[in-house]
Amino acid sequence: MRLLHIVATPRSHESNTMRVSNALLEELYVKFSDLSVKVLDLFKVDLPAVAGENIENKYKLMTGQQLEGHHKSSWEQIEASIKQFLDTDIYLITTPMWNFGIPYALKYYIDAIIQPGYLFQYNEHGIPEGLVTGKKMICVTSRGGDYSDSSPLHSLDFVEPYLRAIFNFVGITDLHFINAQPMDISIATRRTAILNAIEQAREMVRNNNLFALEPVETIEFLEGVKPPPLPKK
Repeated sequence: MRLLHIVATPRSHESNTMRVSNALLEELYVKFSDLSVKVLDLFKVDLPAVAGENIENKYKLMTGQQLEGHHKSSWEQIEASIKQFLDTDIYLITTPMWNFGIPYALKYYIDAIIQPGYLFQYNEHGIPEGLVTGKKMICVTSRGGDYSDSSPLHSLDFVEPYLRAIFNFVGITDLHFINAQPMDISIATRRTAILNAIEQAREMVRNNNLFALEPVETIEFLEGVKPPPLPKK
């Protein structure tokens, strides 16, 4: 089973969010002898450009034009990130809440990989359809306050609604959240929040059929294959 761990915290293993994800991974290693984990630390890697030349490349492809020379090599960096994302069975996103939303590095990564013709396409009626099917995702998040359903802060949580919306859009509908909260009220509440989240993570692996899935095929982008054009208005 191939797992892509998308790390969106700059504190790496000093991060409380990572403590929860590490507990989940420990259980997965116990349960699955064939588990293979690839870590993508968004604060340590050079992500492909999503502005400038690649904006032009995107619209050239969407209008059926070929890419040549440096345009092609620049877009291949986008394709490499997309291929890495698609060549996996299950995703684990580790992210804190920043100012009610996700860190900028995670948003940048999402903007780089979610491209028409790769992760979604428009049908003949101009309706977008997700192309990433049969995959599962777990999002481990941490929040300074309590943003649970019964909290007065619930409406300010733009982490879970956004991640659910964007990944549902590309076809990942089997999506689960483990939210460590509240983290910043006191040392005692932080400890309780972390321990509760760790236990939730362990139970998710031990007593859930979440991980009963078929492995995906390796993705290859074929020469000359282009994303479909945008639907006519």
